[in-house]
Amino acid sequence: MTYDPTTTGAAAIPAAPVAAAPAIREPLHAPVAHLVRGGVIEGIHHGSVVVLGADGEVELQLGDIEAAFYPRSALKPVQAVAMLRAGLPLDGELLSLTAASHSGEERHLAGARRILELAGLTEADLRNVTDMPYDPAVRDVWIREGRQPSRLAQNCSGKHAAMLYTCKLNGWSLDDYLDPAHPLQQAIAEIVEDLTGQAVARVTVDGCGAPLFSVSLHGLARALARITTAAESTPERTVADAMREHAEMASGAGRDVAELMRAVPGLLTKDGFEGVQVAALPDGRAVAVKIADGANRARVPVTAAALVWAGVDPETLAGFSGEALLGGGREVGRVSAVRALDPMPRLP
Repeated sequence: MTYDPTTTGAAAIPAAPVAAAPAIREPLHAPVAHLVRGGVIEGIHHGSVVVLGADGEVELQLGDIEAAFYPRSALKPVQAVAMLRAGLPLDGELLSLTAASHSGEERHLAGARRILELAGLTEADLRNVTDMPYDPAVRDVWIREGRQPSRLAQNCSGKHAAMLYTCKLNGWSLDDYLDPAHPLQQAIAEIVEDLTGQAVARVTVDGCGAPLFSVSLHGLARALARITTAAESTPERTVADAMREHAEMASGAGRDVAELMRAVPGLLTKDGFEGVQVAALPDGRAVAVKIADGANRARVPVTAAALVWAGVDPETLAGFSGEALLGGGREVGRVSAVRALDPMPRLP
């Protein structure tokens, strides 16, 4: 089996023209969240936000949405699409795990083992780093039980297992599947450019060891919008459906991304380290967020505010409005999105 986008679901979605790579520069971030304690702004998180309408046009932008940045794990749905286009025969829970930054729960480890078994491989074939489970509660149990870091427990093991399976099906070498020059990574880079609509600015190494492609925040939002608006049975739609239906396999029990997909019908969302989140609705409305200092306490309320700006019912997102600030054990303030993210009046 060889990679040929003309014979896969890629043909179902017209390829967007690939623009030049985004500029590599110091991002011109803007204030996106305030820490308000006792009525006084105690701290400010800077970042960038983009909201796309169903027609793909930019409806709101704060900060710098065109500078090159690293989406980190928020790019995993795109990587999963690339693997499906290259022949990966997964769906449902295992496909959701392919796009996951999982918590290290037993179901996640079992799923990664299953993908490896389907490929006729074992954990020894993985080349991601060893780690303890990502979820603090799961990690604490591992420590109490005396368990050691492993490649399966690392939060990207589903993606890496699927990468190996894709290589096995295509007859590609396994030992060097993380090399940016490897056919697998070249195929992924091509789909990153296809779905974002722009050339990759730079390639580096992600925390797990896989190549990481730099695009713009605008391009990331555009890619997820294309995934959610794809026709039935295309690789894009298959990834979106798997992640939405099996949200906990794409993250973990109690994780904010899984809860957000449960709260908003049809929403697809993925987070990434260093304060990145992207989300899209089935009609193509999409948002992407980058928090400059990487703080999760700002990522969640800013993403929720951007979704409200995009038209999602604010009552649906009330539980994602921001982390409480405590003083003497009681709430005295909150982390909340800036006023610039308040939705503008909309005509009926």
